[in-house]
Amino acid sequence: MAEPQVATAAPESDAQEIQSPPALAPASASTPAAPTLSDHCTTDRPTPAGLASTGEITKLGEIDVYISKPADYPHAPARLLLLLTNGSGYKSINNQIQADRFATEGYVVVMPDLFDDDPAPNANMMSSEPTTPGGLLETFKIKAAETAKSFLIDMWLARHTSEKVMPLLTKVIDACRDEFADAVSNGGGIYAVGYCFGGRYILLLASERSVVAPGGGFPWSPVVKPADEEAGKAQKIGPLIKAGAIAHATLVSRDDFTGLKSPISVVSVEHDPMFPDDVRTAAEDYMSKNNVEHEVQVYPGVPHGFAVVGEYNDDNIKQAQVTAFEQMLKWIKEH
Repeated sequence: MAEPQVATAAPESDAQEIQSPPALAPASASTPAAPTLSDHCTTDRPTPAGLASTGEITKLGEIDVYISKPADYPHAPARLLLLLTNGSGYKSINNQIQADRFATEGYVVVMPDLFDDDPAPNANMMSSEPTTPGGLLETFKIKAAETAKSFLIDMWLARHTSEKVMPLLTKVIDACRDEFADAVSNGGGIYAVGYCFGGRYILLLASERSVVAPGGGFPWSPVVKPADEEAGKAQKIGPLIKAGAIAHATLVSRDDFTGLKSPISVVSVEHDPMFPDDVRTAAEDYMSKNNVEHEVQVYPGVPHGFAVVGEYNDDNIKQAQVTAFEQMLKWIKEH
């Protein structure tokens, strides 16, 4: 596998405070106006042979969660890690195994149901493969299936906006601070990793945002105004995590990096339409200019979604999975 391209940056001073960070550069005309999800975000790869999940599904803060713990916890200290999934959700065996892998490294892993028991439409449910080779009818069937699949995904995304997901996450975080106070204290805060859909929410949790006046908008929206902007006394909220790592994030805009404070590691796929190169490079520029500690590694020759547990026949992709996990794990361990 070709080596991932690496970019890193660190803040000049932890004490330095930037009152009004400059906004990211405006989107170019080539940036998609309505980003969506790929099949890799909604359909699990086959689970590698011999693997099974070992955690449990329960409730935390009245939210369904999958929890995986180190074998020696609570007798040995651990840290608290929030894992935010792709569209296949917390019941996905592959996502559960991903959580288990972090648990074996000394983390109590909490993986919440981001979708209120409504995971993304499974791409396998609507196969676009023709039953017979060639022909106009088969081509029509493929196009019709692709259109229907896209429509279902768009409808699903409309049901799962930041206005719904963020309040759910804050409930889980509050419950974690109570239920696993020892792990939160041991790590000096909450760590978080996110894949595909979940990647964007790691950025929002890692940001400081202005609280808005009643009825004025959602605190994590990049376009809302502070509650007392004219008086210069805007109330701030966040960041809610100590450090985070994201892999092949989707639905991310330049504005999602605005206000970013916590250290962030980025696993990115080369030429990924779900996380376009121009968004990534603008984000790198913003983080560097605003002294946000970060690292970005671009993985060539791998598909979107590659970092999530799943079987591939290509040894290069398998090795990239290992490298991406090590990158994310190393980042949170060092912070």
